[in-house]
Amino acid sequence: MAKKIPTSLMKPTSGGMLKDLVMRIKLILRLMGDRRVNFFLKFLPIASLAYLFWPADLIPGLVLPIIGAVDDAAILWLGSYLFVELCPPEVVQEHLEKLRQERHNLDLDDEIVEGEATDIEDDTP
Repeated sequence: MAKKIPTSLMKPTSGGMLKDLVMRIKLILRLMGDRRVNFFLKFLPIASLAYLFWPADLIPGLVLPIIGAVDDAAILWLGSYLFVELCPPEVVQEHLEKLRQERHNLDLDDEIVEGEATDIEDDTP
């Protein structure tokens, strides 16, 4: 049986939800391009993305409009989650480490901001 990835590797790093979402998308794209990932497994994120644009829904939006949008998001999340979980753990870990290293290098470049501060006095009576 394949070795499971420690949950500490899947915990979001500091940087906010949007950065974590972008990192997750990059991870999925890298795994889609990796030859070590099963060819048939790669249909999972494609199928969940196709469901987003498919005209028929599991829960029709006419009955409950909000639920109709939520089921699309849930299918997309479930497809991407299952895809990453079913990929070989050592491959996922390798790509995660590379993405974190790239992110760390980008964060180091953005750390120093040069500027000057000036006090402005209020002259209004």
